[in-house]
Amino acid sequence: MTAPCIVWFRHDLRLADHAALTAAVDRGGPVICLYILDQDGAGTWARGGASLWRLHHSLLSLQTRLLDKGQRLILRKGSAEAILSEIISETGAEALYWGRDYEPYAISRDTDLKAHFKDQGLDVQSFCTRLLFEPWTIATQAGDPYKVYSPFWRACLASDEPAAPLPTPHTIPAPECWPQSDTLTDWHLLPTRPNWAQDFDPETTGEDWAQSRLRTFLDTRVSDYKDKRDLPAAEVTSGLSAALHFGEISPRQIWHKTQAAIDKGEAPAKPAQKFLSELGWREFSYHLLYHFPTLPSENFRYDFNLFPWRDSTEDLKRWQLGQTGYPLVDAGMRQLWQTGEMHNRVRMVVASFLTKHLMLHWRHGEDWFWDTLVDADLANNAASWQWVAGSGADAAPYFRIFNPFTQGEKFDAQGQYVRQWVPELSGLPNTKIHRPWEASASELGNAGITLGSTYPHPMVDHMTARDRALEAYEILKSKREKKEPAD
Repeated sequence: MTAPCIVWFRHDLRLADHAALTAAVDRGGPVICLYILDQDGAGTWARGGASLWRLHHSLLSLQTRLLDKGQRLILRKGSAEAILSEIISETGAEALYWGRDYEPYAISRDTDLKAHFKDQGLDVQSFCTRLLFEPWTIATQAGDPYKVYSPFWRACLASDEPAAPLPTPHTIPAPECWPQSDTLTDWHLLPTRPNWAQDFDPETTGEDWAQSRLRTFLDTRVSDYKDKRDLPAAEVTSGLSAALHFGEISPRQIWHKTQAAIDKGEAPAKPAQKFLSELGWREFSYHLLYHFPTLPSENFRYDFNLFPWRDSTEDLKRWQLGQTGYPLVDAGMRQLWQTGEMHNRVRMVVASFLTKHLMLHWRHGEDWFWDTLVDADLANNAASWQWVAGSGADAAPYFRIFNPFTQGEKFDAQGQYVRQWVPELSGLPNTKIHRPWEASASELGNAGITLGSTYPHPMVDHMTARDRALEAYEILKSKREKKEPAD
């Protein structure tokens, strides 16, 4: 009988379009489905609290899917190398397959593991399960990695179309004897004291949910996507970012189902293509992380090492708690804390506020998002924070400083988003809900608001903060010019 093959699940917690799983089934013989929780191996980038909550529910869903196939998901916690060695010894497995990860620590780990187990005579293979295009396959004419999104995405679109998604295997042969497994509840991934995730939605997890969500998006939402995706109160986005991160759905599945909807006339082309271009930003983030592995910890633009960041624990705390006195910023930060999610437009506004109004280092925001977002993703998180701060690839220009109240008036004109997440302001008229400091005494009184008590005054004046930030960027520019050699 063919010896078992271990399929090591990582960021691909699904059965359909799983190249490693399909290859293991095609190989013949029993398949052992394994997930390893190795927080120590991830070092600084061990999963944050919200991500662990989401992981629990993703694994629970995968367990159910595998049970329907007469299979089990083996759970082990600890060093990946030690656990893999143990299971290979216990089961006599002669093959080890996994989907590739692109985080710097994962690349180093996987390179060592592949060499180690190949030396032991195992068939060790890795597969693309997370991206449309492998980062090393897209390059400039000079053979260099791209640093600007638009030409990168054009190059992707000009390359071979992503392969069609693989179907779910009809059967996944089980081993005669199962290796020992932890129980999911013993990992204590869910918070209890206190249960800060009590308002998180566990129903929005799993492979079945992700497929249903994509169908609903293409059937009912995508037509409004291009025009309304920046409106935080409008429900027109796909809501698939966490499912993509955990691999409950693959980008190839999204790509091909969206293209099919366009071809059949079931989805209008322009908004659907705009949706696919957002997949392109995800691909670009991974492209950057792969080629520039210090992206999560160091300024992509080295001249930003000279930037005069401030250091204020009090200001950082007020931003984290949604007590800045700017309603749109506070709404976003409270939505994040209460749900583990935040609308993308609002993410840009709160990030700009931290780095430009408060002039606090982008790494403070990156760390906070890493711990509080259910879709916390190293590539997206690092690239996005550096983009807003101005220190990253294809970054927003230094003089682009989001005005929090005009952003609110433009994208939340009726105040629906602010009223949902900052209910103490709900009684203000639409004309004042984004500028409560301009409300009259009677308007504040009628709304039950006492500025400085029931809702804070703005922690910094917008124009003063803007001028301070622009001055800092000008100082940075002059320092950079002094360091540049003469022609």
